[in-house]
Amino acid sequence: MHWIKKYAIAAMEHNEAAEQAKSWLATYKPILLIFGYITIIATISATHQNTFHWMQAMNIFMAGFFLTFSFFKMLDLNGFAESYSMYDIIAKKIKAWAYIYAFIELGLGIAYATNFQPLITNLVTLIVMAASIIGVLQSVFNKRKIQCACLGAVFNLPMSTVTIIEDLLMIAMSGIMLITML
Repeated sequence: MHWIKKYAIAAMEHNEAAEQAKSWLATYKPILLIFGYITIIATISATHQNTFHWMQAMNIFMAGFFLTFSFFKMLDLNGFAESYSMYDIIAKKIKAWAYIYAFIELGLGIAYATNFQPLITNLVTLIVMAASIIGVLQSVFNKRKIQCACLGAVFNLPMSTVTIIEDLLMIAMSGIMLITML
């Protein structure tokens, strides 16, 4: 009889862990799909004559990232601004910054896609994303249960380590590209 109870407890724990993994995947499916698609496009576009060009891949990835993420913000700009103002350190003080931020992302996407002034584009990206990550880190470390505004108000994504990784990735890529230009 004891082994039945032990088996039942183990089965419940396994089901709970599987449900949590399924729930995590269901929650982050939109952002994972977006990253997957952008990565595939960047990889294909940066491969020429069996040679992979890292800088070009990063440039294309960042163009796709900023254009896609700004698109979702533009679908409900007011909803994005409201969500973003809950955690961004600048938008908390200057409400207009949340609206401006969406257009900065759009501008950065266009700048990366057209290779416009790469030094300035990467510097602006580094500064904007570094400022943005401060509020994200504060929210995640303080375990605040708020909606991440990264995909606007279209998807209900929680603020989490995924948001931190997303911001750090943009900071790292813009930093690497800046270093290679100097």
